[in-house]
Amino acid sequence: MIGRLLRKSDFERLLAVPACSRSAHFAAHHVWGGPGTPDKSAQAADDNGLSTALSTATRCAVDDLPGAVWLGCVIPKRHAARSVTRNMLRRQIRAAMQRHQQGLPTGLWLVRLRRPFASTSFRSADSVALRGAAAIELDRLLAQAAA
Repeated sequence: MIGRLLRKSDFERLLAVPACSRSAHFAAHHVWGGPGTPDKSAQAADDNGLSTALSTATRCAVDDLPGAVWLGCVIPKRHAARSVTRNMLRRQIRAAMQRHQQGLPTGLWLVRLRRPFASTSFRSADSVALRGAAAIELDRLLAQAAA
């Protein structure tokens, strides 16, 4: 199972380390360990007994999973101006991570788009050719990171 990174502190921690793998358009960052603890407002809501707060048992169970992998994606608007393209790239990143999860070390992972795909080569914002090119490049990126 792959968890999602949601906290700004986790993204900052990952971006502070150099990329462990790079391709023409993507970079992958990895840090050992699990996601940071929730901020004080989430803990206060839990202490107040609100029904919308996460239970302590659920939080501990997720953080203590053996072999757990957490994934974050960074797709800047300057590199993928259309939301259709950004969402497609996020889906491709998650799918590639699912395919390579067994070979990757546990911990926090961040895959970011570092260069735009050429609009002259891929006319449509969500074409089959762009999906294929992104999937192939992500597979190579994660295979390199696993080695």
